[in-house]
Amino acid sequence: MQVLSGPRQVGKTTLARQLIDAIEFPAHYASADTPTLQPQAWVEQQWQIARLKAAKGSAVLVLDEIQKIPNWSGIVKNHWDEDTHSPLPLQVMLLGSSPLLMQRGLVESLAGRFELVPLTHWSYAEMQEAFGWDLHQFIYFGGYPGASSLIDEADRWSRYIIESLIETTISRDILLMTRVDKPALLRRLFHLGCDYTGQVLSFQKMTGQLQDAGNTTTLAHYLELLAGAGFIAGLQKFTGRRTLQRASSPKLLVLNNALASAISGKSFNEALEDREFWGRLVESAVGAHLWNSAGLQKLDVFYWRERNREVDFVLRSPKALVAIEVKSGSSRQIHPGMAEFRKRYTKSRALLVGPGGIPIEEFLKTPVRQWLE
Repeated sequence: MQVLSGPRQVGKTTLARQLIDAIEFPAHYASADTPTLQPQAWVEQQWQIARLKAAKGSAVLVLDEIQKIPNWSGIVKNHWDEDTHSPLPLQVMLLGSSPLLMQRGLVESLAGRFELVPLTHWSYAEMQEAFGWDLHQFIYFGGYPGASSLIDEADRWSRYIIESLIETTISRDILLMTRVDKPALLRRLFHLGCDYTGQVLSFQKMTGQLQDAGNTTTLAHYLELLAGAGFIAGLQKFTGRRTLQRASSPKLLVLNNALASAISGKSFNEALEDREFWGRLVESAVGAHLWNSAGLQKLDVFYWRERNREVDFVLRSPKALVAIEVKSGSSRQIHPGMAEFRKRYTKSRALLVGPGGIPIEEFLKTPVRQWLE
């Protein structure tokens, strides 16, 4: 079976429906995306409908938002194994908008039975090809294809991002599916991540920004949930030693710039005129490009800091280590952190993204693995 996993609004359902339209044999599509959890019997009902179609020949079953079903992976395993031994010519595609929960279910029950197809937020190249966007539009509006038709109406675009994406993801994909003892804290942490994207913030400083913040373990867990939903990542500091990386202060990073832009309340033109805010959006766009690509290609993304010297991003593969600095202004001076990093890690390479280096547009259009070759 195939499993398509990724954040909301990246095209999973559209892709599945296009497949259904393209094939020549029967298919059954059903979605469990409701405000409340569906019972386990829901899977049984949908599977039986598909089995009737497959009794006459090949058929396809598509179950959308499958992670909304309690113990979904165990139920799917039982039905899949029954059909495999029959044998019944039923092909199955599972879709889920919570990669973290999907991964847990796959590992627990479906090992050796699935092909995982991860989908991420749309890249600059994809948004440009599909909608003709320029670089500035992508940096502000991000990579949500469903919101592309609303960018000329600022209020509608912002409401769509906040109400249809942010609130739906938090309420249906996180709070409904995972134990969260302090929902208000998780929401405030999300807003903090948007406000401080591109900045290193210790968990101790986070507790100072958030009311009733609890302990750092709770904040770290909530940050993982937000990353799993494709919202906010907490990059770990690169140390060269894996055992110490998770103890570092995270660098907050929105994984789709639309989130930070909508939460900021700044219009497109206001964001362009605010040099500090725009600089953070540029750095976040580069960081999100690295993070989203790394998840597909088994790469690691970090930041590096020692005292007052810092490198924006560190990209690591089994064979290469690349330090990346992002510049959004006209200055061509390289930050001393880059030189210090290369002094400490002599086999590393350095990339400057922006004026004096690789143009931002070119970097965002280039597959990340190319910079490691």
